[in-house]
Amino acid sequence: MRIYNLIILVGFSLLLSSCGSVTSFAFPGVYRLNIPQGNIITQEMVDQLRPGLTKRQVNFILGTPLVKDTFDQDRWDYLYSFQPGGGERVQERLTVFFENDQLTHFVGDFEQTPENEQFDNVSASESSGEISSFNQ
Repeated sequence: MRIYNLIILVGFSLLLSSCGSVTSFAFPGVYRLNIPQGNIITQEMVDQLRPGLTKRQVNFILGTPLVKDTFDQDRWDYLYSFQPGGGERVQERLTVFFENDQLTHFVGDFEQTPENEQFDNVSASESSGEISSFNQ
């Protein structure tokens, strides 16, 4: 009887430990929440950006930045992360740069649409093709 209890205990332990190692394990019928985090940035918002906008105007268009660099007040970072319930997380980012309290360029996952292009493109060798810049 003692061996029988030991076999059941070992089998139950193996079954329980295998359930913990499966990352996609989900109880059937359990609702998983969508998790949005950060600043929602749309293409329409990015198309409103113009060289020379003040920090206050950019704040009005894009909202309060998620990250303001303490050591560099001329860089604002906007991050947005969305994970549908149980799905893969998608992340978008946009970083805007100022000089003398005026917008000079931005970097990130967005580009201005050609009809709204206000920034001259910087060469891809300088920044892997993700920078729009304003040449003064």
